Amino acid sequence: MTIARIATFAFAGIDPVPVEVQVQIAPGLPAFLLVGLPDKAVAESRERVRAALTGLGLSLPPKRVLVNLAPADILKEGSHFDLPIALALLAAMEIVPKEDAAGYAALGELSLDGSIMPVAGVLPAALGASERDLGLICPAAQGGEAAWAGRIEVLAAPDILSLLNHFKGVQLLSPPQPPVLDTAPRAVACLSEVKGQESAKRALEIAAAGSHNLLMVGPPGAGKSMLASRLPGLLPDLSPSEALEVSLVHSIAGLLEGGRLVMRPPFRDPHHSASMPALVGGGNRARPGEISLAHRGVLFLDEWPEFPRPALEALRQPMETGRTTISRVQAHVTYPARFQCIAAMNPCRCGYLGDAGRECGRAPRCGEDYQMRLSGPLLDRMDLTIEVMPIPAAELTRAPAGETSATVAARVHAARDAQRTRWGAGGPSNNAEAEIRHLQPLLDAEAEMLLTTAATRLRLSSRAHVRTLRVARSIADLAGSAGIRRAHVAEALAFRHRMPGRAAA
Repeated sequence: MTIARIATFAFAGIDPVPVEVQVQIAPGLPAFLLVGLPDKAVAESRERVRAALTGLGLSLPPKRVLVNLAPADILKEGSHFDLPIALALLAAMEIVPKEDAAGYAALGELSLDGSIMPVAGVLPAALGASERDLGLICPAAQGGEAAWAGRIEVLAAPDILSLLNHFKGVQLLSPPQPPVLDTAPRAVACLSEVKGQESAKRALEIAAAGSHNLLMVGPPGAGKSMLASRLPGLLPDLSPSEALEVSLVHSIAGLLEGGRLVMRPPFRDPHHSASMPALVGGGNRARPGEISLAHRGVLFLDEWPEFPRPALEALRQPMETGRTTISRVQAHVTYPARFQCIAAMNPCRCGYLGDAGRECGRAPRCGEDYQMRLSGPLLDRMDLTIEVMPIPAAELTRAPAGETSATVAARVHAARDAQRTRWGAGGPSNNAEAEIRHLQPLLDAEAEMLLTTAATRLRLSSRAHVRTLRVARSIADLAGSAGIRRAHVAEALAFRHRMPGRAAA
């Protein structure tokens, strides 16, 4: 009776969970058994492994082959268990030295001809292997992704045969190198193409400076989507730690293109028919949703009230905590979700509330019904609200070009640099994450009096009070001011006005 072992990983969110693949070949009736709480994809690996070995001219021994995925009380999901099962089986058959197999973690999906196919989660698996002083065996197409883990031995193999030849010393698999970072500026739409809309462009700049949530309300064709599409061109690159966080999420989702780290803030714009699991994460395998794929970036929700009500309400907690937890009977999976929400909506179903010549016969009732699709607590989490009105055609053709994205981005970058200097290492990443204890000492007496008076008269909630102060801090950063002045608070309050036909939040 022989037993062989090799390490691999399951995933709880972006965290790798060590799993040991144990293979025992013992006398008995011929059988190939797989235990250890596998899901259907893992259970089907028996046939893929059998077919891959047949392609090498090998066959399973006529004995009882038992594969155990330990610990047995953790659900094993995904096709990446194919490769470690095959290697542990080859080690138990004494084709691969057991001591060699024990020094690696492995993950990869097997094709029927023995090729190793790409899988999700190589980057977090490489980091997990590094923490445990193990090498990593992964698909050749993802060797560069695994190489980001640093000083670990990575065997990026195109197929099982090349791995066998490497272990026998017949063929040497060269260590992969991390892909070259894509630092070339990307072609993005320029803000100068937006004619007029100075107030909306100012709100967009403030939102970019502090990573604040922004709601744009206006009739169809006023330019809401056009403004939102210009936001990525105003945002600075991610810091190294933020790039790693974002890349881990995209690796788990299988979206890390070419193994390159994500250096730019992601921009996600799901359709309004997206379900709650699609937005916040979930499904049979508890995959990350759009809010996690937008981590450290922008989530643009166009036609905001058209999203399903449960999906919208599920956004409330992640907008406060910066993470989303998917609850299952067997486990709770947590993904990071620190995103900037940019939403756009019409004032009513027909879209022309307030336009006497175009609004429908149910106005203003249609506007009230339409806006009631958004709950008060959800609107309370929007830091800035701006009404985007259409520009007359005659004025549109004569309007001069405004500031370019590069000009506005320079101010935004300077404001972000001021925030990093002020908060320091271990502090908030931006003003949107700052707590009241960070902001209160920076508020002068006149500004504090205005904010207190406005909060009382407008009946601002405690959350709205803090969020207004955060916006004022971003306005001060754009102005190069060390403190928060009365003018900064006044402008922040001006952007917290009520929507047409609705009381202030």
